[in-house]
Amino acid sequence: MMNGIVNDKSFDIIFRDGRTHGVWLDRPVSEITLQALSELLSLGPTAANGSPGRFLFLRSNEAKERLRSHLSAGNLTQTMTAPVVAFVCYDLAFHDKFETLWPDNEEVRAWFEGNEEKLLEAAFRNSTLQGAYMIIAVRALGLDCGPMSGIDADGVNREFFANSTIRVNFLCNLGHGDPAALPPRKPRLAFDDTAEVI
Repeated sequence: MMNGIVNDKSFDIIFRDGRTHGVWLDRPVSEITLQALSELLSLGPTAANGSPGRFLFLRSNEAKERLRSHLSAGNLTQTMTAPVVAFVCYDLAFHDKFETLWPDNEEVRAWFEGNEEKLLEAAFRNSTLQGAYMIIAVRALGLDCGPMSGIDADGVNREFFANSTIRVNFLCNLGHGDPAALPPRKPRLAFDDTAEVI
């Protein structure tokens, strides 16, 4: 492990000043930035290096219109106006990639193959981790985000992932948020409310 610590300004960007945005400035997000985002989040750890997360980025108005009817009313405006809507998904056939992801272990695929319950559990848990890595990477790259789960997941899967092994986990709007539209940050729980050292 490398010595040192991230500087305090980085903690501000990623955590202390990082907020969930719902109002967006009219500034595009380039495909190069989305590629950089993908490369960064791919470096976060997942069980057995399985990397089940799959990501679909909607940038065009046409693509976002396909999503419209699958959004809850409260999430409609903030999603349709976001420069990018990211689908954080999981692949139920992620074990097919172990030849690339763990090439020197021929047994790792057998840990999951044929066990639908284990595949779903691992895919969902680890894609959620990868979604969290994405949020951190988004902020580190100077963007803002608005993660949400207010969607008709079955509808999204039918519209975007029919006849595939990919399923949506949650959505995350990406772009440059309008800081003037942010409400005061809601309280967080204290250490003693959430943690124990034994």
